Amino acid sequence: MQATRIIAIRHGETAWNVDTRIQGQLDIELNATGHWQASRVAQALVDEPISAIYSSHLLRAWDTARAIGDSTGLDPQACPELRERSFGVFQGKTFVEIEAAWPEQALRWRRRDPDWAPEGGESLAQLSQRIVQTTSALAQRHAGEQIVLVAHGGVMDMLYRAATGQDLHTARSWNLGNATINRLLWTPQGLTLVGWADTRHLENDEALDESFT
Repeated sequence: MQATRIIAIRHGETAWNVDTRIQGQLDIELNATGHWQASRVAQALVDEPISAIYSSHLLRAWDTARAIGDSTGLDPQACPELRERSFGVFQGKTFVEIEAAWPEQALRWRRRDPDWAPEGGESLAQLSQRIVQTTSALAQRHAGEQIVLVAHGGVMDMLYRAATGQDLHTARSWNLGNATINRLLWTPQGLTLVGWADTRHLENDEALDESFT
């Protein structure tokens, strides 16, 4: 089977990203910067040979995918399995609020216990299994082609770990920036890393376009 090239994109910025408030599976929209970032990544991919765009159904990812679809002429396909990790009772809270309300749980979170999950949420192990299986299933449909996956920071983290062999409990030292371009290669043997956190399309000193202010 031929390899599938994958362009993985985290959604553009939201107000909750700025506030360090946990979004999880809550449906938070892009802010003005996020819309600008989505337009920039869409422009960066306009000449790429893309066969399909798959996106988390959550609005912040979906609107980012729609911008890419508008520039490439492809209709994004909703894939709920690409949604962010569920953080249960942590959702809607800031890091400071979580540490104050659940100090023991916050410690296990910081230590990246693969089998721990916040009340009502997912563990890292569950998230990893969901994302790796979903990515493999989507990639198998497009052997020899290139696809775009638009999702979330937690999803990008799982893709990076799967492609580089990083354990789930290993501290993260790689970037998960909003609207950065990440490239992977899928074969039946798994994922490999091609390029990560390309920000060249976002390196613009000009003010936000008037339409986004």
